[in-house]
Amino acid sequence: MRRAPLLLILAAVSAVAHVVGVLMAAPLWRGAEVLSLALLLGYAVAAGLPAPRWAVPAALVPLIVDAVRTMPAEPGAGDFGWTVYGSGDSGFDVTAGFDAAFAGNWAALVAVAVLLVAYRGRGRRRLIVAVVAAAPVVGYAAVRAADIGVAAGNRVVETRTRTTLTRVGGSGYDQTDVVPALVLALLPPLALALAALVLAVLLAGRGRRLAATGAALLAVLALPLLDAGIEALRLPDSADTALFAWYAITPTRMLPQPVPALTAAVELAAYLLLVAGLTGAQRAAPAVPAPAAG
Repeated sequence: MRRAPLLLILAAVSAVAHVVGVLMAAPLWRGAEVLSLALLLGYAVAAGLPAPRWAVPAALVPLIVDAVRTMPAEPGAGDFGWTVYGSGDSGFDVTAGFDAAFAGNWAALVAVAVLLVAYRGRGRRRLIVAVVAAAPVVGYAAVRAADIGVAAGNRVVETRTRTTLTRVGGSGYDQTDVVPALVLALLPPLALALAALVLAVLLAGRGRRLAATGAALLAVLALPLLDAGIEALRLPDSADTALFAWYAITPTRMLPQPVPALTAAVELAAYLLLVAGLTGAQRAAPAVPAPAAG
């Protein structure tokens, strides 16, 4: 058991190293995120897996797989970006936003789904609480979608006096493509936010408040993922109401990726809190001493 706190500390240190690498757009070590999650799995095993024992390892496996898949390139091997979205095609891709958002959150969504199955509970009140808690995320998505829809509609009306097709940044699209593209882009982040908040409510109801805080942080992660999905569509005026896009905090030469770094920090902090809360809370109750004979 003495190894468990050390493993958790090393996992946190590796997470910090990964975040610093993202912030500087120059990884301190390519495998920092993978190591952090692997150490977190080791901590869960060393600290004692909660019942059901398969839940935490099964939730961490897709996160480790995704971390391996998105490791930054070797120095000198090309671009240092963590993830590349979109394609070079000049046509409007209706599914580009969904692809970008899903690529950014599929592992977290699977992990949350696994934990929901393991710690599922009954009661409509919990679901209602989760839906109400998701209102800010849903509201932000609605504002962004409405703003972009109005901007796209205005742009089409203005240009139809000269042509029947609008082109923005080299991408041609028809107004009828905008709505389904936006809906698809918003689905993965909204699914993650709602699922994470349902999990947070369930864990809080079980007395695992630290783990519930981690689950709630995953709902916050949905906000930058939402903006990433919208930006992948390359729609007109998509930046007007963007509060969590990669450029929301102005990048500088010294700190080129502040928003991606904050996103990585929130994500890894959520995983640390989730695992620490699930393994550290609800220890076995002390045995009741047997009454003395006679």
